[in-house]
Amino acid sequence: MHASPFRIVATSLICLAPLTGCHRAAGPQIDSPRVSPGVKMQDVTFHSAALNRDMPYRVFLPAKIAVGQRLPVVYLLHGGDGGGYRDWSNYSDVSQYAARGLILVMPEGAFSYYMNAALKPSEKYENYTFSDLITDVESRFPAATDREDRAVIGISMGGFAGIKIALTRPDLFVFVGALSPSVEVTQRRFKIRQIEQWLRYRKIFGPWGSNTRSSRDLFNLVTTADPAKTPFIYLTTGNEEPLYEPNRRFASRLYQRHFAYRFHIEPGEHAWNQWDAQIPGCFESLFQHLRPMPNREPRSLATR
Repeated sequence: MHASPFRIVATSLICLAPLTGCHRAAGPQIDSPRVSPGVKMQDVTFHSAALNRDMPYRVFLPAKIAVGQRLPVVYLLHGGDGGGYRDWSNYSDVSQYAARGLILVMPEGAFSYYMNAALKPSEKYENYTFSDLITDVESRFPAATDREDRAVIGISMGGFAGIKIALTRPDLFVFVGALSPSVEVTQRRFKIRQIEQWLRYRKIFGPWGSNTRSSRDLFNLVTTADPAKTPFIYLTTGNEEPLYEPNRRFASRLYQRHFAYRFHIEPGEHAWNQWDAQIPGCFESLFQHLRPMPNREPRSLATR
């Protein structure tokens, strides 16, 4: 049953990049954000107390916002594919949803799984992402601050983080989207050919068989989380990717425990062309779960 997770790691090493790096062109990535009409893009650097250093994030928001209006915020988490916080803006047309009244926030997550690293206490990426970042966004932009106005959508590594935070901090978000999430990453066993990645996983999740690693296993967390309190989970996968079978099993667990969720399968592999096909359905579901926004003609509002 665990052959598929190993294949994705092996594929990654053959491509000489972590996780889905083989779906990218070699060499440095050019920053070419796709900005839809009626949308403003802003790059921000702020100091994270949890990491004790400055961290960047990118924001899409409506070019015009009504004075006094507070908008829902969607946090978009990138994958562990050698990219970063620019990925969502460079490889998708997600900015169009800012024109519909959302603030879209794309933080830098490095190769952290957005977790507080088990064996490196200085790398508190979960505290940075889900505390420091949210605080900065809600103080800097006209952001609504209630759970009903906040969502997170992640790809691959970011999808794992979204589900993990949904199961352990259900008070934060009303909706979680997970596109091809690495749901079984904590279960990936040691293979000599994947030693570099295995050591990274050990640093993040803890030693194999440890209580720390077990406490971060989504298949364990889904058995203890309260379905009545957990945000709606929009789970997707491509039918040709190695994560298809683990995600199918995870969806079965959600069904057995009566979580509010949807599992959607799209043709394709672990790559942006498949995720681009999943994004519209994910956002339409998102709009059904966010608090309804007042329909007002916007006037210009400056953001710092």
